[in-house]
Amino acid sequence: MTVSEVRPFPGRGELATDVAAALLERIAAAQARGEVPHIGLTGGSIAEEIHAAIARLSGDSDVDWSRVVLWWGDERWLPAGSDDRNEVQAHRDFIDAVGVDPDNVHVMPPSDAGLSLSEAADAYSATVRERGAGFFEVLMLGIGPDGHVASLFPGHPAAVVADAIVVPVEESPKPPPERLSLTFEAMERSNAVWFVAAGADKADAIARALTGPAAPGSPEAVECPARVPRGTVETVWWLDDAAAPQR
Repeated sequence: MTVSEVRPFPGRGELATDVAAALLERIAAAQARGEVPHIGLTGGSIAEEIHAAIARLSGDSDVDWSRVVLWWGDERWLPAGSDDRNEVQAHRDFIDAVGVDPDNVHVMPPSDAGLSLSEAADAYSATVRERGAGFFEVLMLGIGPDGHVASLFPGHPAAVVADAIVVPVEESPKPPPERLSLTFEAMERSNAVWFVAAGADKADAIARALTGPAAPGSPEAVECPARVPRGTVETVWWLDDAAAPQR
């Protein structure tokens, strides 16, 4: 388990640009080693800014987007095309612009795909098993003011599910009430876990998450799920100054 590294930035713009540049560099390095890197994406306003920065910086990078595989850490259970779906935002902000091979973009099923929520979780789990590399090169995650990560919320039954890849989330405390989320077990199959967050409303939760790692299912994990995910190589918290712990 890695020690968390905190990288603070004066503002959101600097944060988004540096995360995007670091991700492009890491993807290019993996490709130079002959690998096809698998990247886990997150949603939220800071993720949108990071995605826009990726599109802006991509042309000057060595990344071959035909050799990148994209996944999502969680998704809102909404119809295909809904602007509130994380994958719709990512397609709009960078995926379509940089030309990722559509066969390498693995979105979580929408609510109008003819599947129940549980069936959709099983379907995405099967896709991860069949098309995944067994690990993420980078998994990007946000954190909520309550300490939730992906769609695993404090005290929610979905946050203690084990022996699964994707879990259906019902009665989420944050709308919409139905979601899909990677489990902690799946999240921790990552070389790098990168938390990205901005804003003073996240500061207390981040301070709690940085008090130390917690085991899935432990009281500490139930209280603050963001204490659980850690990369096998690195765990980095990319934060603006408002979200960063006081130094």
